[in-house]
Amino acid sequence: MLDIISIVMVPFMVFIILVHGYIKGIDIYSAFIEGAKEGLKTAINIMPYLIAIFIAVGIFRGSTALDMFIHLLSPITNLLGLPQEIVPLVLIRPVSGSGALGVVKDIIGNYGPDSFLGNLAGIMMGSSETIFYTITLYFGSIGIEDYGHTLKAALISYIISIFITIFIYGIIYNAQFTLFNI
Repeated sequence: MLDIISIVMVPFMVFIILVHGYIKGIDIYSAFIEGAKEGLKTAINIMPYLIAIFIAVGIFRGSTALDMFIHLLSPITNLLGLPQEIVPLVLIRPVSGSGALGVVKDIIGNYGPDSFLGNLAGIMMGSSETIFYTITLYFGSIGIEDYGHTLKAALISYIISIFITIFIYGIIYNAQFTLFNI
């Protein structure tokens, strides 16, 4: 039943849009072309921001800066109980989704998909956002350059989410082993 709904949904939505446009007397083709023009203008407006962020992420990942930064943060992360293997994901995820996906792939490849670190990396990847990319995309598309308050709020919520994820998944993971005596 769900397969049928999935297959029919997109054509049904297109049909509803066409009927609605016809009833309202809207030239749908012209409206579509106008929307495509606006989308192209938006893409051109945000292009410099995207190029800058992709270059910065590439340089950061390609150099040894990430390893040095992780080593520098190790006393703090050890004190906070943040697994050392997760630190690269925590640092890369707010900046780059594809970079973070590469880190998750490495973690799962080294520790396995059913390990504590593999599951934790998957949860963190799925429950967080690429903050800098999203801010660049949304604010750049409408020309806002002062996004300091949004960035602060997003980073604070991201940091809190990291510790909540580790805490809650740690409880669930430990309870699973206690419950099943593994």
